[in-house]
Amino acid sequence: MLALDAGTSSVRCLACDGRGDPIPGALAAREVQARATSDGGSELDPGVLLEHSLACLSDVAERMRAAGRAILGVGVCTMWHSVLGVDGQGEPRTPLLLWNDMRSAAQALRLRRSLDGAAVHRRTGCVLHPSYLPARLLWLREADPERFARCARFVSFGEWLEYRLFGAWRVSLSIASGTGLLDQDARVWDGEVLRAARIEPGQLSPLEPRHVPRAGLRGPDAGRLPALADTPFFPALGDGACNTVGSGATRPGLAALMVGTSAALRLLFADGAPPPPPGLWRYLLDGRRGLLGGALSNGGNLHAWLLRTLRLDDPPEALERRLAAAEPGAHGLDFLPFLAGERNPDYPLDARGLVSGLRLSTTPFDLLQAGLEAVGFRLAAVADRLRAAGHGPDAYLASGGLVHSPAWARLLADVLGGPVWVSPFPEATARGAALLALEALGRIPTALETAPPPGRRIEPDPGRHARYAELRLRHERAYARWRQPEQA
Repeated sequence: MLALDAGTSSVRCLACDGRGDPIPGALAAREVQARATSDGGSELDPGVLLEHSLACLSDVAERMRAAGRAILGVGVCTMWHSVLGVDGQGEPRTPLLLWNDMRSAAQALRLRRSLDGAAVHRRTGCVLHPSYLPARLLWLREADPERFARCARFVSFGEWLEYRLFGAWRVSLSIASGTGLLDQDARVWDGEVLRAARIEPGQLSPLEPRHVPRAGLRGPDAGRLPALADTPFFPALGDGACNTVGSGATRPGLAALMVGTSAALRLLFADGAPPPPPGLWRYLLDGRRGLLGGALSNGGNLHAWLLRTLRLDDPPEALERRLAAAEPGAHGLDFLPFLAGERNPDYPLDARGLVSGLRLSTTPFDLLQAGLEAVGFRLAAVADRLRAAGHGPDAYLASGGLVHSPAWARLLADVLGGPVWVSPFPEATARGAALLALEALGRIPTALETAPPPGRRIEPDPGRHARYAELRLRHERAYARWRQPEQA
């Protein structure tokens, strides 16, 4: 089973065997670079993402064919909350606007004033915020009406990829649930939100309620993948849903702790997720299963920005040793890590980064440590909301960048106060897409019971957790002071 994971920082294609275990050496990856604009925009070139996706698929498919392995199908996952405007022929008329594009804050505020936000949250699982499509599509209409008028349809990258290969449109419930436009209980596009966003249902793809494949490539790029001409392709699912499954965070109370470009805590519900509590989102894995959780707009992107901007060119091993040995809060800084805006639990509309407590003695490493601790404090706020709703979590399964940074994983265990297992799968997101495709083909009974082998277990240090609890109170006071002008 091939699995394509098209994300905001890279495209990756992985081959798994019939049990969902990654095949050694069967990985192709290409980096992509989002463009950040000075007014808060975040964009990707869809053509570059398409080229990298086709190249990675072709690379791994040819390797499997050369090895004499039959390809059962292709599972696909891609970033939630992105949107691309295309014309009547399916040609892009906008960049791919990403989840951290914050230019529609004014439109989100207008929507909050005109709609019952709590009712919209209950139906769609999403808050009225720039990270979702209602505000972003209003912004596009108002900021560039000529470009908007050239768009016949608004789609995710996964929908566009499938159109390029098969010449037809559809969208999975998983991707649709992350738009803010779907009535998740009725499984239809939400009429009230569409009217407020000034979008017609025909400008969105038909909903696909089942995880069923298409086969027989016949779209504009069908000739690019001769090795997969008759291979079943599954509709794209949300990357967070696939990561939760692929990392193995599938039992009650075990939260997926993901640090990629962003960061997130998610709980999977095998019988459908309950209504979203205040401050949390609800998305769908498919027609039967859902997730509750929260996402931060700053995670691995903040880490990369700190290393680049502060010119921390120490070897990674040296930084790991320093981070592991550092005393909690020894830097004396308050860090609000909102360089890419922010989402859960409060969904502020104009979040910016802020550091206070700087002295002449402050070092670049102090800023790095303070930033990583601040991400932990924001994740702890999400965990608190989950506990308040009666959903745990009691343990965490880490994936993404945490697989490669034991010191940061240990820091998060100390902040959260619960054990952190580190997933043994560096490609957990792609693995989840493969498992769900294998399940749909009947090759495995369920994707949720394919448990990974035990990874590293990190127990929190009680003394450090107590110290971090004190520091988190200070962080929350700084956060409350920052929020007062917005609330006023």
